[in-house]
Amino acid sequence: MEKEIRKMELEASLKSLDTEEFIDIHFYRPIGYQWALFFKRLGITPNTVTVASIFLGVAAGILFYFEDIKMTLCGIFLLIWANSYDSADGQLARLTGQKSEIGRILDGVSGDFWFITIYACICLRLTPEWGIWIWLLAAITGLFHSKQAAMADYYRNIHLFFLKGKAGSELDNSVQQKELFKSLSWKNDFVRKLFIFFYKNYTASQEQLTPKFQLLFNSIKEKYGDNIPQTFRDEFRTLSKPLMKYTNILSFNTRVIALFISLLIDEPWIYFVFELTVLNILLVYMIMSHESFCSRLNKKIS
Repeated sequence: MEKEIRKMELEASLKSLDTEEFIDIHFYRPIGYQWALFFKRLGITPNTVTVASIFLGVAAGILFYFEDIKMTLCGIFLLIWANSYDSADGQLARLTGQKSEIGRILDGVSGDFWFITIYACICLRLTPEWGIWIWLLAAITGLFHSKQAAMADYYRNIHLFFLKGKAGSELDNSVQQKELFKSLSWKNDFVRKLFIFFYKNYTASQEQLTPKFQLLFNSIKEKYGDNIPQTFRDEFRTLSKPLMKYTNILSFNTRVIALFISLLIDEPWIYFVFELTVLNILLVYMIMSHESFCSRLNKKIS
């Protein structure tokens, strides 16, 4: 009986089974759930867990500078630990109801701190051999990395919106964020206004790459308001669900497997090439597929 209750609590701590991948369901989420229970007993907030994950991820990146297998293995362990905390903060927030705007933004940028450090330390490691070219390769790769992660996050939240509604999704739009930014004072709300400054640009960049979805979403709001028929939600979910596996590939697990392999064979530059080729091809395919069915749905309801 207790085992069944634990299983139900674990599932309740997930965003949805639609948007979770195999490694997360069977590894990171169970570990994250145990961390979440531990932090809940100690009264530790989700944002504190997120900050801890940033320190762990940054420490991992620093260790990847060294051409030493022991350092590399320690870095791999720390990055896995950081991601288990990244899982735990969201699960803790859902278990305790401690969701917050800052928490959402902080959780989104935690991975940026990890990978900026990882990129920089790999570049420092390879500079004697590659010179400035490795920094140029890393800069281009980092630009595409940010797009890959942003669109994966956006498509997951779109899917969750149609699956669970507003309460189960973190789907935001740039217009609301711009209005919020204007309403805040630099003097009284400096930290929050700074976060919103970056976040409004982040959401705007997501919207720029999804013009067909924006048209569909506007049509839905005009026709249905907040009362979207369940039949339409189900149809959208059916079309969107096959793309969720690509959002997961573009997020963390697949990319770090490629990172770990490239580090273990002492050829970390291969990771950059993997991101620029394989992951960009998946990004383009995902965007084109999503835009295509959004266009069809828009014609159908218009």
